[in-house]
Amino acid sequence: MSLVVEIALRHILYRVRQTLVAVAGVATGVGFSIMMAALMEGSQEDFMRLLIDALPHITVSDERRQAPLQPAEAAFDAAEIHGLTPDARRKGIKNPMAIMASLEGWVPGAVAPSTKAQAILRYAARDVAVSVVGIDPHREPKVSMLASQMRAGTLASLYRASNAIILGDRLAEKIGARVGSNITVQSSNAARIGAQVVGLFRSGVRAIDEGTGYVLIKTAQVLSQQTGLVNELRVRVGDIMAAQDVARRIEREVGYKAVSWQEAHEDLLSAFIVRNILMYAIVGAILLVASFGTYNIVSTITHEKTRDIAILKSLGLREVAVRRIFVLEALIIGLTGAMAGWALGYALTTGLGMIEIRNPMIDATRLPLVYSATHYAIASGAALASSLVAGYFPARKASRVHPVDIIRGAT
Repeated sequence: MSLVVEIALRHILYRVRQTLVAVAGVATGVGFSIMMAALMEGSQEDFMRLLIDALPHITVSDERRQAPLQPAEAAFDAAEIHGLTPDARRKGIKNPMAIMASLEGWVPGAVAPSTKAQAILRYAARDVAVSVVGIDPHREPKVSMLASQMRAGTLASLYRASNAIILGDRLAEKIGARVGSNITVQSSNAARIGAQVVGLFRSGVRAIDEGTGYVLIKTAQVLSQQTGLVNELRVRVGDIMAAQDVARRIEREVGYKAVSWQEAHEDLLSAFIVRNILMYAIVGAILLVASFGTYNIVSTITHEKTRDIAILKSLGLREVAVRRIFVLEALIIGLTGAMAGWALGYALTTGLGMIEIRNPMIDATRLPLVYSATHYAIASGAALASSLVAGYFPARKASRVHPVDIIRGAT
């Protein structure tokens, strides 16, 4: 063991109580940082998973972000036309099957057609405005989590009754319907059909569960009064983070508006950025407070060992070595505290995960937590950095001690 390390260890062990307090401060900071990071990231991932799974990753609608160029605009640079609309505009995506075949050739995922219509759902003298989405039960499980969100019935139940409909469980509760109930659905085009409830689903997103019903595509086309109408393509990709890039390419190739889940929830993503900044600010504050304990003990040791430092320097110990002693003391405290903080953080996270939630309004029974080595590395790195900074200033002061002044009693 080198002289520098031996002196540093002796200094730390000389004041065991203060050393343990400083180590406990660092451990507490690291432990609670790990627990908070696990909880914050876990809740964020759970919320994002809920939002992402509630809808397809990409939705291609029959809208366009910009109006197509008119012949005059294409021929003359000075020509500019606004607000031009035909007397009768046929809704829907043109040649949807051809577009689907083209997308399936390169999209890293699956594509499914759908027909969306706005309607009034009537049952037991209650009228509720809903979005009726026509789907293909064979393709839908490939692009959404609807099949796993079913609380009663299955997607195949749509084939078992004439004009069958699957309702969100909150919507069914609002109107008092249940599986087997016969309801009336009237579209904005005044088309009216009688439908039978064959299933209930819960996505976890209140707006969807309270205002959405799923039917077969042909049923939605009847409500829209347009045979063969497909006004949405639902796309699911293998890598959810690549959804935005895939949506841009789809929009360039087919010309229709393609909205990724990032674009659909950009306000929430912005809120998560602010939330993460707040989390790291709080964690930093905890570790900063813990570093004051390290600064206190190193500063105290420096003050008490001033005469010893003077003697060592008079015997030939250089300033760099003296500074290294006290910086090493701070790093030992920080490293020991970080290792103790790992155990504390794991215990706190495990204990938090054991808390049972009993709330009929939510499906989760446990807090969503993420166990990640990154949390331990970040918390430990911050603890060591703060300990290093806390130990540097007393170390610099100790290295500047003049042996002659101390030995003569001048200071």
